[in-house]
Amino acid sequence: MKKTFLLLLFAFVSSYSFSQTPIKIACVGNSITQGPGRDNPDSWPLQMQAILGDAYEVGNFGVSGRTLLRKGDYPYWNEPQFQQVKDFGADILVIMLGTNDSKPQNWQYASEFRQDYLDMIAEFKKTMPADGKVYVVMPVPVTRVNFDITPVVMNNEQRMMIIDIALDSGSELIDLYTPLMGHEDLLPDGVHPNTEGLGIMAKVIARAIRL
Repeated sequence: MKKTFLLLLFAFVSSYSFSQTPIKIACVGNSITQGPGRDNPDSWPLQMQAILGDAYEVGNFGVSGRTLLRKGDYPYWNEPQFQQVKDFGADILVIMLGTNDSKPQNWQYASEFRQDYLDMIAEFKKTMPADGKVYVVMPVPVTRVNFDITPVVMNNEQRMMIIDIALDSGSELIDLYTPLMGHEDLLPDGVHPNTEGLGIMAKVIARAIRL
Protein backbone atom coordinates (compact mmCIF):
# COMPACT_ATOMS: atom_id res chain seq x y z
CA MET A 1 0.00 0.00 0.00
CA LYS A 2 2.79 2.39 1.01
CA LYS A 3 4.73 1.55 -2.17
CA THR A 4 1.66 2.21 -4.32
CA PHE A 5 1.09 5.56 -2.62
CA LEU A 6 4.70 6.61 -3.18
CA LEU A 7 4.52 5.62 -6.85
CA LEU A 8 1.34 7.64 -7.30
CA LEU A 9 2.89 10.62 -5.49
CA PHE A 10 5.99 10.44 -7.66
CA ALA A 11 3.86 10.29 -10.82
CA PHE A 12 1.85 13.31 -9.68
CA VAL A 13 4.94 15.37 -8.83
CA SER A 14 6.63 14.43 -12.11
CA SER A 15 3.53 15.28 -14.10
CA TYR A 16 3.16 18.59 -12.25
CA SER A 17 6.80 19.54 -12.78
CA PHE A 18 6.84 18.83 -16.48
CA SER A 19 3.52 20.55 -17.11
CA GLN A 20 4.73 23.92 -15.80
CA THR A 21 4.72 26.66 -18.41
CA PRO A 22 8.05 28.42 -18.93
CA ILE A 23 8.72 31.76 -17.27
CA LYS A 24 8.46 34.37 -20.02
CA ILE A 25 11.15 37.02 -20.34
CA ALA A 26 10.66 39.97 -22.73
CA CYS A 27 13.85 41.76 -23.76
CA VAL A 28 13.20 45.32 -24.90
CA GLY A 29 15.96 47.34 -26.52
CA ASN A 30 17.70 48.70 -29.58
CA SER A 31 20.34 47.22 -31.92
CA ILE A 32 22.43 46.03 -28.96
CA THR A 33 19.49 43.80 -27.98
CA GLN A 34 18.46 42.91 -31.51
CA GLY A 35 22.06 41.89 -32.13
CA PRO A 36 22.93 40.22 -35.45
CA GLY A 37 19.22 39.36 -35.64
CA ARG A 38 16.37 38.69 -33.22
CA ASP A 39 16.58 34.97 -34.03
CA ASN A 40 20.37 34.85 -34.15
CA PRO A 41 21.88 32.67 -31.39
CA ASP A 42 24.67 35.24 -30.93
CA SER A 43 22.21 37.91 -29.74
CA TRP A 44 22.39 38.31 -25.98
CA PRO A 45 18.72 37.33 -25.39
CA LEU A 46 19.24 33.99 -27.15
CA GLN A 47 22.59 33.45 -25.48
CA MET A 48 20.71 34.02 -22.22
CA GLN A 49 18.06 31.51 -23.32
CA ALA A 50 20.80 28.90 -23.65
CA ILE A 51 22.08 29.73 -20.16
CA LEU A 52 18.67 29.66 -18.46
CA GLY A 53 17.36 26.57 -20.23
CA ASP A 54 13.85 25.30 -20.92
CA ALA A 55 12.37 26.64 -17.67
CA TYR A 56 12.40 30.06 -19.37
CA GLU A 57 11.13 31.42 -22.67
CA VAL A 58 13.12 34.45 -23.80
CA GLY A 59 11.67 36.82 -26.39
CA ASN A 60 13.97 39.22 -28.25
CA PHE A 61 12.05 42.42 -28.97
CA GLY A 62 15.04 44.61 -29.81
CA VAL A 63 14.70 47.10 -32.69
CA SER A 64 17.77 48.75 -34.16
CA GLY A 65 18.09 52.54 -33.88
CA ARG A 66 15.11 53.05 -31.58
CA THR A 67 14.79 55.56 -28.77
CA LEU A 68 13.10 55.53 -25.40
CA LEU A 69 12.08 59.15 -25.87
CA ARG A 70 8.66 59.63 -27.44
CA LYS A 71 10.04 62.68 -29.29
CA GLY A 72 13.13 60.82 -30.47
CA ASP A 73 13.80 60.35 -34.17
CA TYR A 74 12.71 56.68 -34.08
CA PRO A 75 10.70 55.98 -30.89
CA TYR A 76 10.35 52.39 -29.74
CA TRP A 77 6.80 53.35 -28.84
CA ASN A 78 5.84 53.39 -32.54
CA GLU A 79 7.19 49.95 -33.43
CA PRO A 80 5.14 46.73 -33.79
CA GLN A 81 7.39 45.22 -31.12
CA PHE A 82 5.91 47.60 -28.56
CA GLN A 83 2.56 45.84 -28.91
CA GLN A 84 4.22 42.45 -29.33
CA VAL A 85 5.79 42.82 -25.88
CA LYS A 86 2.32 43.42 -24.43
CA ASP A 87 0.87 40.44 -26.29
CA PHE A 88 3.74 38.22 -25.11
CA GLY A 89 2.47 38.41 -21.53
CA ALA A 90 5.90 38.47 -19.90
CA ASP A 91 6.56 37.42 -16.32
CA ILE A 92 9.85 39.31 -16.47
CA LEU A 93 10.66 42.47 -18.42
CA VAL A 94 14.25 43.42 -19.22
CA ILE A 95 14.48 46.91 -20.71
CA MET A 96 17.66 48.46 -22.08
CA LEU A 97 17.07 51.64 -24.03
CA GLY A 98 18.85 54.98 -24.06
CA THR A 99 21.88 54.60 -26.32
CA ASN A 100 20.20 56.20 -29.35
CA ASP A 101 18.62 58.81 -27.10
CA SER A 102 22.12 60.25 -26.54
CA LYS A 103 22.26 61.54 -30.14
CA PRO A 104 22.07 65.37 -30.17
CA GLN A 105 18.76 65.50 -32.06
CA ASN A 106 17.23 63.27 -29.39
CA TRP A 107 18.97 64.43 -26.19
CA GLN A 108 17.56 67.92 -26.68
CA TYR A 109 14.53 66.34 -25.00
CA ALA A 110 16.60 65.02 -22.07
CA SER A 111 14.19 66.60 -19.57
CA GLU A 112 11.51 64.15 -20.78
CA PHE A 113 13.65 61.01 -20.63
CA ARG A 114 12.82 60.09 -17.04
CA GLN A 115 9.04 60.43 -17.40
CA ASP A 116 8.97 58.64 -20.76
CA TYR A 117 10.92 55.76 -19.21
CA LEU A 118 8.57 55.55 -16.23
CA ASP A 119 5.56 55.66 -18.57
CA MET A 120 6.93 52.83 -20.72
CA ILE A 121 7.51 50.63 -17.68
CA ALA A 122 3.97 51.38 -16.48
CA GLU A 123 2.53 50.49 -19.90
CA PHE A 124 4.25 47.10 -19.96
CA LYS A 125 3.36 46.37 -16.34
CA LYS A 126 -0.33 46.49 -17.27
CA THR A 127 0.09 43.24 -19.21
CA MET A 128 2.27 41.49 -16.62
CA PRO A 129 1.17 39.42 -13.61
CA ALA A 130 0.99 41.18 -10.26
CA ASP A 131 4.20 39.49 -9.14
CA GLY A 132 6.00 40.20 -12.42
CA LYS A 133 9.49 41.69 -12.24
CA VAL A 134 10.99 44.55 -14.20
CA TYR A 135 14.74 44.93 -14.71
CA VAL A 136 16.06 48.30 -15.86
CA VAL A 137 19.45 47.88 -17.49
CA MET A 138 22.26 50.42 -17.39
CA PRO A 139 23.58 50.14 -20.97
CA VAL A 140 27.13 49.21 -21.93
CA PRO A 141 29.66 52.05 -22.13
CA VAL A 142 30.22 54.03 -25.31
CA THR A 143 33.93 54.39 -26.01
CA ARG A 144 33.85 56.89 -28.87
CA VAL A 145 31.43 58.98 -30.89
CA ASN A 146 29.85 56.84 -33.59
CA PHE A 147 26.44 56.96 -35.30
CA ASP A 148 26.09 60.34 -33.49
CA ILE A 149 25.88 58.43 -30.19
CA THR A 150 27.57 60.58 -27.54
CA PRO A 151 29.83 59.04 -24.86
CA VAL A 152 29.57 61.97 -22.42
CA VAL A 153 25.78 61.63 -22.33
CA MET A 154 25.76 57.84 -22.11
CA ASN A 155 28.58 57.44 -19.61
CA ASN A 156 27.65 60.33 -17.31
CA GLU A 157 24.28 62.08 -17.50
CA GLN A 158 22.10 59.19 -18.58
CA ARG A 159 23.70 56.61 -16.32
CA MET A 160 22.74 58.59 -13.21
CA MET A 161 19.20 59.10 -14.53
CA ILE A 162 18.73 55.37 -15.10
CA ILE A 163 19.69 54.59 -11.51
CA ASP A 164 16.98 56.99 -10.31
CA ILE A 165 14.44 55.58 -12.79
CA ALA A 166 14.98 52.05 -11.48
CA LEU A 167 14.47 53.25 -7.90
CA ASP A 168 11.43 55.41 -8.69
CA SER A 169 9.70 52.62 -10.66
CA GLY A 170 10.39 49.91 -8.08
CA SER A 171 12.43 48.01 -10.66
CA GLU A 172 15.64 46.05 -10.24
CA LEU A 173 18.77 47.66 -11.70
CA ILE A 174 21.21 45.62 -13.77
CA ASP A 175 24.58 47.25 -14.42
CA LEU A 176 26.11 46.39 -17.81
CA TYR A 177 28.31 49.46 -17.81
CA THR A 178 30.82 48.15 -15.25
CA PRO A 179 31.39 44.64 -16.74
CA LEU A 180 32.35 46.11 -20.14
CA MET A 181 34.09 49.27 -18.89
CA GLY A 182 37.70 49.31 -20.07
CA HIS A 183 37.06 46.55 -22.61
CA GLU A 184 37.26 48.52 -25.83
CA ASP A 185 38.23 45.28 -27.58
CA LEU A 186 34.70 43.98 -26.94
CA LEU A 187 33.14 47.12 -28.48
CA PRO A 188 34.73 47.19 -31.97
CA ASP A 189 32.76 50.22 -33.20
CA GLY A 190 32.66 51.91 -29.80
CA VAL A 191 28.96 51.14 -29.31
CA HIS A 192 28.00 47.55 -30.16
CA PRO A 193 29.48 44.59 -28.25
CA ASN A 194 30.92 41.73 -30.29
CA THR A 195 29.77 38.13 -29.72
CA GLU A 196 31.97 37.78 -26.64
CA GLY A 197 30.66 41.05 -25.23
CA LEU A 198 27.08 39.96 -25.87
CA GLY A 199 27.87 36.74 -24.04
CA ILE A 200 29.05 38.69 -20.99
CA MET A 201 25.80 40.66 -21.08
CA ALA A 202 23.77 37.44 -21.25
CA LYS A 203 25.59 35.98 -18.23
CA VAL A 204 25.18 39.12 -16.11
CA ILE A 205 21.45 39.43 -16.84
CA ALA A 206 20.81 35.69 -16.40
CA ARG A 207 22.57 35.79 -13.04
CA ALA A 208 20.41 38.71 -11.89
CA ILE A 209 17.22 36.94 -12.96
CA ARG A 210 18.19 33.74 -11.12
CA LEU A 211 18.87 35.54 -7.81
